[in-house]
Amino acid sequence: MSPITAATLNRKDIDRLTGAPGHLIDCDLEEADLSKLDMSGWTFERCNLRHADVTGANLANTTWQSCRAAFANFSAADFAEAVVKACDFNNAAFRRANIAAACFTATRMTGADFHGAKGMGFAFEEVLLVGARLAGLSFRKEVLRRVDLAQADLTKCDFRATVFEGCSLREANMDGAQFAGADLRGADLGGLKLEDAALFRGAVISREQAEQLLSGWGLLIR
Repeated sequence: MSPITAATLNRKDIDRLTGAPGHLIDCDLEEADLSKLDMSGWTFERCNLRHADVTGANLANTTWQSCRAAFANFSAADFAEAVVKACDFNNAAFRRANIAAACFTATRMTGADFHGAKGMGFAFEEVLLVGARLAGLSFRKEVLRRVDLAQADLTKCDFRATVFEGCSLREANMDGAQFAGADLRGADLGGLKLEDAALFRGAVISREQAEQLLSGWGLLIR
């Protein structure tokens, strides 16, 4: 199928295109109802999906390049093996979505909601997840590079044996999270409360980080 460029599209337009992977460039799908459509294998370049309803859609193996999808609703969608690069997904909802092996790179996802999302092997690199809701996700044995998780909800997340490189956990909610075997030497732990220290039993931090934490808890280091 030839790429469709600079078109304003609605549900009927997309429905007519299903059956073969589509390629949309500079297309406007803002507020479109795309729920439960099969768009597996599609490519979206510089498209606008702000406030679009994509609940329950099949988006497996899709590619997203420089798209704007702030406040889009991807709840219960199949996002397996999707590739997202240099996009604006701020405040997008991925509740109960399948994100197995999905890859998010250089993307803004402040306030994104992943409550109940499932799947293993997903990856975040150079992603802003400030204030995002990620409770219960497993990052076990993953390498997180330049991921900002400041003020995020990380309740009961699994970070066992996870490596943090240039990341921030500042003021994140980490109740019940697991960090055994994690390498936190590349993480900003600012704002960590003394009562949360037990969460990091078995994790690796630097001497400098330890001194900063102890100082922040009012302990004198001599």
